[in-house]
Amino acid sequence: MKLKIAVTDACIFIDLYDLGLVASFFKLEIEIHTTSSVYFELYAEQQQVLKAYQSVDRLIIHNLKEENFLQIHSASYPKSLSETDKSVLHIANKLGACVLSSDKTVRNWAKNKDIEYHGMIWIFDRLIEADILTKKEAATKLKELIATNFIFQNNQSLVTEIQKRLKLWT
Repeated sequence: MKLKIAVTDACIFIDLYDLGLVASFFKLEIEIHTTSSVYFELYAEQQQVLKAYQSVDRLIIHNLKEENFLQIHSASYPKSLSETDKSVLHIANKLGACVLSSDKTVRNWAKNKDIEYHGMIWIFDRLIEADILTKKEAATKLKELIATNFIFQNNQSLVTEIQKRLKLWT
């Protein structure tokens, strides 16, 4: 695996938590970063799980300072991005890292700025590749994700990609 550093947004952590895959995710050989803005968007029980990974240096949470906010506000971010989204993109850009997000606006902005980006399907691929999940386990979890997350039900390109994966994995 070439990717070494990733900045993760809230939707990824929420999906991983809901699927019971947080521990599996942190077994990947990726240096995981996020921002305090993302952390504070999560429920207390989700924060508690992530805090455990922060305490063993598997998760780095960035607390943005005034200079970061000045840089963010002087950048040409679209109004459709939340302040939290901007913090993720800013840190990813600063670190030369990949963005992990299922948010279309975040992914489009990353694409336009030549920042590598991936989502849950990519994470499933990495979990299989690293022998953390079997193809059958990944297929089961992906079906669970589809059933519980409307983003994965209404996007035709995602639906097509998911169908390809499910054929490969089952």
